[in-house]
Amino acid sequence: MGSSLVRVATWGVAFVIGAVFGVAGTIGQAAVWELPFAALPVGIVVAVVGAAALLLAVRALTADRWAALATGMGIMLVTLVFSGRGPGGSIVVPAPAADEVSTGVIWTLAVPILVALVVAWPTASRARTTN
Repeated sequence: MGSSLVRVATWGVAFVIGAVFGVAGTIGQAAVWELPFAALPVGIVVAVVGAAALLLAVRALTADRWAALATGMGIMLVTLVFSGRGPGGSIVVPAPAADEVSTGVIWTLAVPILVALVVAWPTASRARTTN
């Protein structure tokens, strides 16, 4: 019974950590460095690399797919909430123009793909024992 409670608590903490990162990633993904010759989308790069690192760290440290999934669900839920129109009418992740792909769209699609890859990746210890 005690280990089940610990696992559920781990999932809850993982979800909260994912939600906190989801806020940072959703807000930061739009950051762009304007240079004289180009605009560098550093926000989306940092957000996607950070999300991947967080998911991999949770999976590696807990050795639990469910904890990584909980982290990813936290990120995705916050992204969904922040992508809508706020109570004051503000929009954190604006919709792109008709023929454009925005960093918001990339962020919204990249997170579920990362979560699926990290959660579905085979367990290293099991792969070693079958060889």
